[in-house]
Amino acid sequence: MSFLEIVYFIIPLSISYAAPLIFTAIGGVFSERAGVVNIGLEGLMVMGAFIGIIFNLTYADAFGSWTPWIALLVAMVVSAIFSIMHAVASITFRADQVVSGVAINMLGIAIALFSVKMIFDKGQTDFIQQSIPRFNVPILHDIPVIGPMFFTGIYGSSILAIGLAFLAWFIIYKTPFGLRLRSVGEHPMAADTMGINVTKIRYIAVIISGGLAGIGGAIYSQTMTNDFSHATINGQGFMALAAMIFGKWHPIGAMGAALFFGFAQALAISSSSISYLENVPAVYFHILPYALTILALAGFIGRANAPKASGQPYIKGNR
Repeated sequence: MSFLEIVYFIIPLSISYAAPLIFTAIGGVFSERAGVVNIGLEGLMVMGAFIGIIFNLTYADAFGSWTPWIALLVAMVVSAIFSIMHAVASITFRADQVVSGVAINMLGIAIALFSVKMIFDKGQTDFIQQSIPRFNVPILHDIPVIGPMFFTGIYGSSILAIGLAFLAWFIIYKTPFGLRLRSVGEHPMAADTMGINVTKIRYIAVIISGGLAGIGGAIYSQTMTNDFSHATINGQGFMALAAMIFGKWHPIGAMGAALFFGFAQALAISSSSISYLENVPAVYFHILPYALTILALAGFIGRANAPKASGQPYIKGNR
């Protein structure tokens, strides 16, 4: 493969891998901007991936090509409901938010795998027939060089993910709701004094976080694996969490970091077919995304400033 052919192959694949991370990372941005740490993104992605595949397998005959898109909405709703447990524990009962998030991770994979065993009597589901399709963007895919890189053979979910990043930026920084969200995460007592319902805003933020993580999981299972097993969501939620921190709790920054991690995953998958890299042991490329996650957290968690009230339960009347 020539260098240009490699680029034409790697970049669309990178965007495909980044799309689930973008949805999940932006979900984390909403939660943490409101002051609630959501370590449970992995478990919420697992739940979304599981529900997306189950719905797809069950209703593919009824909805046809619309099935994967409806599955995204169903996964969003179920994961949003599932995230309420984290909200209740962290906001209402003021439990340790990290511990609550870890519990969500453990509970999500436990429920999903137990359900798969009960339904299919094996460790994984059947493969879906209606996956999220690839397509060429009209007109744009004919642009020399740029067209084959960004607009050829792209998933519709990838376009949605990039659009979501800009929509989230607008909501968080240009709307009254976004101002309330950020004020609750920076100084909840001041926000409460101004008449903002801190508990309500935090609940909404965590539920949004769960819904977006559910979509991220359903996108991954309906584009990359086309089934669900214990290894379908294997650290993707933690990569999204790292992307959120790497992106400095900003939607556009989180998208950029997710694209970076998506490139690392695409490189790991395609390294054996690239002449320049075929002699490098494949195991190095498979550990690359996780190694980069650790390096990103180690290098940037001390430099990026999280919302000041992130992780701190709010007790009305306390300074």
